[in-house]
Amino acid sequence: MKLRSPYWSKKLPADRADTAWDAIVIGSGMGGMTTAALLARLGRKVLVLEQHYIPGGFTHAFSRKGWTWDVGVHAVGEVTEHTMPGRLLKDLTGGRLEWASLGEVYDEFYWPEGFRIDFPNTPDKFRQNLINAFPDEVEAIDTYLRYVREVGGHMKGYYLARIVPDMASTPAEWLFARKAREWFLKSTDEVLDELTDNPQLKAVMVAQWGYYGSLPQRSSFAMQALVVRHFLWGGYYPVGGSGEIARGLLQTVSDAGGWTRIVADVEQILVEDGVAVGVRMADGEEIRAAKVISAAGIVSTVNRLLPEAERSREWAQEAVSGVAPASAHVCLYIGFKGDITQAGAGPANKWFYEVWESESDSWEVRTDQESFERAPCLYCSFPSLKDPEHDPGEELRHTGEVVTFVPWSVFEPWSGTRWRKRGPEYEAFKARLQDALLEEFLSHMPELRQHIDYVELSTPLSTEYFCRPVAGSIYGIEPTPERFANERLKPRCPVKNLYFSGSEVTTVGVMGAMMGGVLAAAAAEPWEVFQHVRSVM
Repeated sequence: MKLRSPYWSKKLPADRADTAWDAIVIGSGMGGMTTAALLARLGRKVLVLEQHYIPGGFTHAFSRKGWTWDVGVHAVGEVTEHTMPGRLLKDLTGGRLEWASLGEVYDEFYWPEGFRIDFPNTPDKFRQNLINAFPDEVEAIDTYLRYVREVGGHMKGYYLARIVPDMASTPAEWLFARKAREWFLKSTDEVLDELTDNPQLKAVMVAQWGYYGSLPQRSSFAMQALVVRHFLWGGYYPVGGSGEIARGLLQTVSDAGGWTRIVADVEQILVEDGVAVGVRMADGEEIRAAKVISAAGIVSTVNRLLPEAERSREWAQEAVSGVAPASAHVCLYIGFKGDITQAGAGPANKWFYEVWESESDSWEVRTDQESFERAPCLYCSFPSLKDPEHDPGEELRHTGEVVTFVPWSVFEPWSGTRWRKRGPEYEAFKARLQDALLEEFLSHMPELRQHIDYVELSTPLSTEYFCRPVAGSIYGIEPTPERFANERLKPRCPVKNLYFSGSEVTTVGVMGAMMGGVLAAAAAEPWEVFQHVRSVM
């Protein structure tokens, strides 16, 4: 894994210092990088501004003592050349980004009483696994899979309607997005309750809710269906590690005369006479560009980056009303030495559920507790076993990650504090969480204990500090029907030459953010982007 790159730096290279920028992109998450790379493919000179010292947003990687972990890329679907997103991503990275399959099974699920089911890499095998587990529910299963296909089939029209100017949005929504909206505005529970009264089948159907961060009683069914569809042909991992995503996309930006500045903290978007003209940095520097695209999240942009005069306008207030962030998370990063495959680890992700039905999406912890109840769900990944280029060396070094959701409110008292400078009370609380989470993980995979050499816990405060989402949420706005009913969560806004990119424009996840990036570029340069995307479809 190469964390350094010739495609980004703190300061502009001498040959880019006097560049007249066609566009500024705020944030280098998957959405921002996609927008920047797509505009670069059209010959635009794009400046990407990233406040972290490593670009990539939730696709970035970090290292400690010889181990390297990803922070948000654990499995990605639809990346092969058999899919439009896969072909487009290949085009935007110049074919430099390669993907490795996680194998015939990409997700394994474990419930109480020894129940296990695997999610495989073909639609037929997926259907058969469900039927084998629930032989009396064939009709419900087939209807469910038909609904999944229906939602996927309506998405092109939905995306098209998202980029239409406000004056034509109502007829566009009716013509192109009406069917998709019907699914987006239904809750997952509402749909599943019509299919079956078997609680265990329902739990299995929504077992991947952790990929979008919302329980079925709150989530939009369309979001659930899109995640299922996304993985029908299996899961993949970037060869060389998740940091290769940024390297591939940002090289395209650089090759077109653009650049990515890291440790570049944008304080405010400059708006003059209703037109976005650039940004002001935290140190007072002003940078001008013909167009500004914020990939920092629509809610964060409105609340943190817009001038007060724009922030108080009706459209801005409508954009942030009626929506709430998805849950925050903690992640246990583990460094192993030894052959962890003999202890049960593999490329497939493992989901360990404590209960069949959960009323809460979070591990209910408090700072005054000395011990904790078990987390309702653990998501476990072994990144080094997914990457065919990983060299474990003589010590057989490997990596693991254990993720679960937690309430942001517990960590909020330390919001705004600096990394590693949060005081003894926080450090003691964090240590207790780390020990409890590690022991719960090892209760499921006890043979891994002997191989553990390093452990570090990240909390929502790390997420807030390095990536700056609302309330430390890795998924941004929770994907509820209310979110998708909000007409302001689109790539266009009333401020001329200001556009929004990323997952809050479309749907949750790496590829959802990528499609949000495509829509932002399309809103900024409609005809040329349409022609380019059409050429790779």
